Amino acid sequence: MKVQGWMFLLVGVFFAAIDVVYWFWSREPVGTTVMALATLFAFMVGYYLLFTARRIGDQPEDDKQGEIADGAGELGFFPPHSWWPLFVTLSASVAFVGVVIGWWLFLIGLFAVIMSMIGFVFEYYRGNFSH
Repeated sequence: MKVQGWMFLLVGVFFAAIDVVYWFWSREPVGTTVMALATLFAFMVGYYLLFTARRIGDQPEDDKQGEIADGAGELGFFPPHSWWPLFVTLSASVAFVGVVIGWWLFLIGLFAVIMSMIGFVFEYYRGNFSH
C-alpha cells in the first residue's frame, strides 16, 4: 500500500503544478477549481493509503523480494449480485425530480429512498445470504 500511496501523492503534486499552469494560461475559474479538487482528492487518497499502510503493517505488495504466491489466501467478503442499488438510485431519482415538480413527489421519493436503503443495509440478514 505504500507504493500506491506515494503514487497518489505524486499524482497530486502533478495536478497541483498543472493547476498553476492552467490558471496562468487560461484565467478560467471553473477549470482551475476542478483541477484543485482533483489535487485535493489525489492527496486525500494518498494520505489514506499511507495512513492505512502504517496501521496494518507491510503487505505482500510492499516486499521487493515478494512472490505472487505471497498474496494468496482470502482477500475479503465480496457480496453476490444485488438488486438494491438499482432501487436506491431509482427512488433517489424520484426524490430529485420531486424537488422540481412538487414536494409531494419529493416526500414519496424520500420515503422510497429510506425503505430501499433499509433493504440494502439489511439484505444479508434474511433469505439465502443470511449469516
